[in-house]
Amino acid sequence: MKISVVGTGYVGLVSGVCLAAKGHDVTCIDVDQAKVDMINRGHPPIYEEGLEDLLKNLVGKNLRADTNLQKAVLDTDLSLIAVGTPFKGDEIDLQYIQQVSRDIGAAIKNKDAYHVVVVKSTVVPGTTDRVVLPLLEESSGKKAGIDFGVGMNPEFLREGVAVNDFMEPDRIVLGGIDQPTLAVMDQLYTVFDGVDILHTNPRTAEMIKYTANSLLATMISFSNEIGNLSAKVGDIDVTEVMKGVHLDKRLSPIREDGERITPSFTTYIEAGCGFGGSCFPKDVKALIAHGKKFGQAMSLLDSVIEVNEDQPNRMIELLNKHFPDLNGVTVAVLGLAFKPGTDDIRESPAIPIISRLLEAGATVQAFDPIAEKEMKHLYSEEQVCYCQEIDHAIRGAQAVLLVTRWPEFAALPNMLDKDVLLVDGRRMLPKDSIARYEGIGL
Repeated sequence: MKISVVGTGYVGLVSGVCLAAKGHDVTCIDVDQAKVDMINRGHPPIYEEGLEDLLKNLVGKNLRADTNLQKAVLDTDLSLIAVGTPFKGDEIDLQYIQQVSRDIGAAIKNKDAYHVVVVKSTVVPGTTDRVVLPLLEESSGKKAGIDFGVGMNPEFLREGVAVNDFMEPDRIVLGGIDQPTLAVMDQLYTVFDGVDILHTNPRTAEMIKYTANSLLATMISFSNEIGNLSAKVGDIDVTEVMKGVHLDKRLSPIREDGERITPSFTTYIEAGCGFGGSCFPKDVKALIAHGKKFGQAMSLLDSVIEVNEDQPNRMIELLNKHFPDLNGVTVAVLGLAFKPGTDDIRESPAIPIISRLLEAGATVQAFDPIAEKEMKHLYSEEQVCYCQEIDHAIRGAQAVLLVTRWPEFAALPNMLDKDVLLVDGRRMLPKDSIARYEGIGL
């Protein structure tokens, strides 16, 4: 198929490159000429493992980037809308979705062939049929379901492993306004063998995305609440508690040969210093706000956010047990990205942690394998000493805060002097591997 992908951010670029890798002819559209030029040179404007290699192999063949949306729509069979939908306090911001819908509609006006428009961006239930569809009809002067199709296809990509998640999906959700739309959307995914495909309507597809992220976020906050209680009660280690919970065969089934299967989702039932990123915080808050519009209280999800926003403070509390006054104390912050494998710092626990340290007068030395550049937009080099290596970051530090589960940090037990305090915000290291150890939920 010939596909146009509007938006070259995290979702759009990964989707476009991976669809091209699966054999489709893809045109990526962005209003930013600099980003378009980067992509056409084979350099992705975002970091994602494996993305650059794929891009370099495909660009100039069946993959290209352009700023001309109208031409792309006229030359393709299907358009994916993958622009940002940031949360602005009481609802998601749909200005980019709305503008792209108008622009695609204007292009469809001059197109005789049937075209399908699919929303890939994460939007609250009702957006595709109540916002996108009417704008497409208004701008095109044509009728949805007759002259063009409209659908919703949520993404389930984990930052850091997004390429693998797209190429080997665990499910594909297709929400279409009618069967002709779903038939065209099916063609997009015929290149994916052996994958469960769910056909539904756009609103249900939109709700599936929000529900999936909210469930995972709830698991994390639940575990953190149990961890916080364990620490207060004393002589309880939340990692052992959760291990005992995971051994329930409903969570980790036992095969007939006696081998136990440990599903990857159990990593979401681990205590830590909080979740972040572009999805979980935004999506949970958006669903809460959407519920209020319909008079539906979302009490559980309110608590999920409340627990998460307070969780970085646990790191400071553990630090204060040993250093009641942080003024002049040198603290190493290891990990700036919200998770390993990405340079994304959005809603990262490192942000409030660094703010609290600076407010208390601490000297902050920070290290992250790839997210340093992004964090410098928030904290200057005058505020934070950014280090190029782990050993530089911990040099002279009286305390080390482990914030992101980067594999490189597994070497810390052999690197730290025994008088240095280690606060493990991810319970990544064995608690007996470091002389002065504090951990979440311990």
